[in-house]
Amino acid sequence: MRTRTIPGPLPHSDGPVLVSLTELTARRARDLPGIARAGLALTRGWWALPGAIGVTLYLDPMDKVGGSLSTWASEEDLRRFVALPRHVAIMRAHRGRVRVRAATWTAERFRVAEVLAEREAWLPG
Repeated sequence: MRTRTIPGPLPHSDGPVLVSLTELTARRARDLPGIARAGLALTRGWWALPGAIGVTLYLDPMDKVGGSLSTWASEEDLRRFVALPRHVAIMRAHRGRVRVRAATWTAERFRVAEVLAEREAWLPG
């Protein structure tokens, strides 16, 4: 399952973007709904995040996995988001309940569906 891409305040351009793929694997299946709700809550203000271009959330309940694929104008914009008190609080609340893997790269173009289908190739072991 995945959400549609939620646009940020910056339009998608033809130039390079910073792509961030973050995946959380729940240690217990019963923790997954809370993790998914927290992820959705973070998208509520997406339209106003400086440097945000778009975000797509995904969930694979059978594998106890959820995550996000987001695009940014710059690495500084992504760092600013990661440092937001709300993001920090959510990550701290779930710290012992998940395994987190993340990757970032610069891309001229990419397709959300392709990256998510091949996410194991993008994420560190």
